[in-house]
Amino acid sequence: MKILNHLEGLKKMATGELPGSPAAQVLDFHVTEVEEGRVVVEMEATDRLHNPMGTLHGGILCDIADAAMGYAFATTLADDELFSTVEIKLNFLKPIFKTRLRAEGTLIKKGGSVGLLECHIYDEKQSLVGHSTSTCMVLKGNASKKRIQST
Repeated sequence: MKILNHLEGLKKMATGELPGSPAAQVLDFHVTEVEEGRVVVEMEATDRLHNPMGTLHGGILCDIADAAMGYAFATTLADDELFSTVEIKLNFLKPIFKTRLRAEGTLIKKGGSVGLLECHIYDEKQSLVGHSTSTCMVLKGNASKKRIQST
């Protein structure tokens, strides 16, 4: 079994060669585009993810934004590094009912130990429905050896 670097693993997720994370599988979101410092996550927002008001639960929007930004940050990490999101902020710009969502996570700035990212979330009409920012912290040493693996 070959251990892949973060960027290679995410590219294999985007092509379907590797499965998404357990959270991605539960929520049924998919990595669709990957390049260093930028990742796109897409999903169908259906009524199975609605809140009691009949709109998409806000936590779902936060999940795909966090995934897009976290994956974008991961593409910039060394093989022996992991990361953790330490802060996230999300602005909800309009209610979401049923639509295809596209979360575009982009690295704004990376230092030696933290990075700043943003995410624009669009509906199927290319209307901006959410904007998020996050701070991620580099975890050096990767003592746990948790990395995407190819079979």
